Amino acid sequence: MVKMFNMYKGLPRSIYILFIARVVNSMGMFVYPFLTLFLSKKIGLSDSEIGFYMLLASTTFVPGAFLGGKLTDHFGRKKILLIFQSLAALTFISCGFMGNSMIVTWLLITASLFNGIADPATGAMVTDLTEPKNRKAAFSLLYLGINIGVAIGPIIAGFLFENYTRWIFWGDGLTTVIALSLVLIYVPDTKPTEKEIKQTNDKLSDSEKAELGSVFKALLKRPFLIGFAIIYSLLTFSYSQHAFSIPLQLNDIFGDASSKMFGTIMSVNAIVVLIMTVPLTNLTKNLKPVQNVSIVGILYALGFGMIYYIDYFPFFILSTILWTMGEILAVTNVGVYIANHSPITHRGRFSSFLNILSGAGYALGPAIMGIYIESFGVRQVWILLFFISMGAFILLNLHHRIEVWSKKKVLVRKS
Repeated sequence: MVKMFNMYKGLPRSIYILFIARVVNSMGMFVYPFLTLFLSKKIGLSDSEIGFYMLLASTTFVPGAFLGGKLTDHFGRKKILLIFQSLAALTFISCGFMGNSMIVTWLLITASLFNGIADPATGAMVTDLTEPKNRKAAFSLLYLGINIGVAIGPIIAGFLFENYTRWIFWGDGLTTVIALSLVLIYVPDTKPTEKEIKQTNDKLSDSEKAELGSVFKALLKRPFLIGFAIIYSLLTFSYSQHAFSIPLQLNDIFGDASSKMFGTIMSVNAIVVLIMTVPLTNLTKNLKPVQNVSIVGILYALGFGMIYYIDYFPFFILSTILWTMGEILAVTNVGVYIANHSPITHRGRFSSFLNILSGAGYALGPAIMGIYIESFGVRQVWILLFFISMGAFILLNLHHRIEVWSKKKVLVRKS
């Protein structure tokens, strides 16, 4: 068991600091897991209205991410991360003073914009600090850090939700400030200088070499990366329903007990991540990132598809275990695939653009399924997700085969 943790040895010091910061920040990640229940039970919105506002928050993330990618590559990773995540934290804290007002909804949309600007900085920072050989370990460790905190956070939030709702917002904001303080003090900026780019460019793989021109020109030279992101958006569409349709189905079945049950599900999710991230990463370490992401399709199909048949809460736990295993493989491999195909000069912009493209499914999921649920009922969601997830599995396997064939063809030409 101890040997499985050896893959985390020898990582850059800043990765370990970011790990600790993720733990602290995630312990206070109260707002977004309970957003559907807050908009439904506290503000009184319908399912389609909730879907609309969640889509709006996700859509606001888009211009933020575009701007954040450009700012990250121009001004540096650390400055952008600190400034805009601090603004998001202050926005959350403000929500705690607003009660059940609709103003909270608009403040959360504003926080999504700030988080969108900050998000590319994190991905670019991890890519700067690592190489292809240790990137999977670094992404895996940071993901583990998130879930150490999340294993505790939703339990606390589940008990706060009914009677101390404002502390969900205050706790989220304050833990973000503490986590950012660690980054401020202990993590230097990682943006490579022009001199460093010239010194390392020859050592990089073709897909990571410096590029001249716009991000779109660089992306067009990487069609497999674009194809991967589009297919992955099908899986993020499915995954988005863990925070949208699952709370609604729990509320239909269990009523007022649903908030505590959803808190339990999210804690089970985090505990499975803590237990299974290291074994799954070791078990799949010899597979290509795209192969691992294809397996996500099977796990989502099984985990979400089975919800169609269940009304007994322990089976929701089994479902959570399955889709969480898919989540583990997705988070620990998608970032690696993107990083390995990002030119050193465009890491922030590639991170932002591809997060937007692959995150389109997550953004559209609540809005589309809110309308779908009002027409067909929440239980019908799970049959649809089964077929979407299996479709993604098939497409990713085809993508991998074509990419391998293409690389072999290039090698033959060069020889």
